[in-house]
Amino acid sequence: MDLSTVRYEVTDHVATVTLDRPEAMNSFNQAMLDDFSRIWRAVKDDDDVHVVVLRAAGDRAFCTGVDVKEGIDRPENVWSQVDPGEQLSPKLNQVWKPLICAVHGMAAGGAFYWLNEADIVVCSDDATFFDPHVSYGMTAALEPIGMTRRIALGEVLRIALMGLHERVSAQKALQIGLVTEVVPRADLWEHADRLARIIAGQPPAAIQGTVRAIWESLDSTRTQALRTGLAYTQLGNPIGTAQVDRASITRPDWTLR
Repeated sequence: MDLSTVRYEVTDHVATVTLDRPEAMNSFNQAMLDDFSRIWRAVKDDDDVHVVVLRAAGDRAFCTGVDVKEGIDRPENVWSQVDPGEQLSPKLNQVWKPLICAVHGMAAGGAFYWLNEADIVVCSDDATFFDPHVSYGMTAALEPIGMTRRIALGEVLRIALMGLHERVSAQKALQIGLVTEVVPRADLWEHADRLARIIAGQPPAAIQGTVRAIWESLDSTRTQALRTGLAYTQLGNPIGTAQVDRASITRPDWTLR
């Protein structure tokens, strides 16, 4: 792929995507939106990719949202404008391969497009999370709405309404369920890669079916979700079971958390 704002590599069924605009706090411009359209298409089509790890270059930020200096392309006709999440977000692109986000430094505003659709979020002990929209006189809607699927409504509203005046620490993010683990900064990338390789070593049909069933259940009633889930097990389990070599399954000699 011809990518200008990120680095992309695949090893041992793990696609590692590194945001690579540290001079701009890894904020996204139109070029990054276009890069992610290519990335999600490639991930979806490449059966050699089982898991995606998203991380960021530089010391200060995972991502601070849209690049306010460059902006992104928006049609003049307001009814033709679309949510940037349609290019950034894996689930909106029908990608059912797990996404692990490894967050360090600042994660703000549009960074939540990825965090809200990640399957696992781990962060370093220096990570902070906030949404600056209202402080700049902008309605905070798309990112907080996505966040309500991850954490309690009261926590979402506090993040959205406090704007630049409050940041969620790594430990607070763990407490409210925004992340599942906090690790030392020096261990972040290695730990995320370790998680990815464990998942990538399991039958991909079972993994992708699990991701799809759980995420699609969020748009359904309980009964509808259970019925669809049953159908997914009937479709996916014969494939997943056939991919298993039971003799090769081993348990790790360490605990994740």
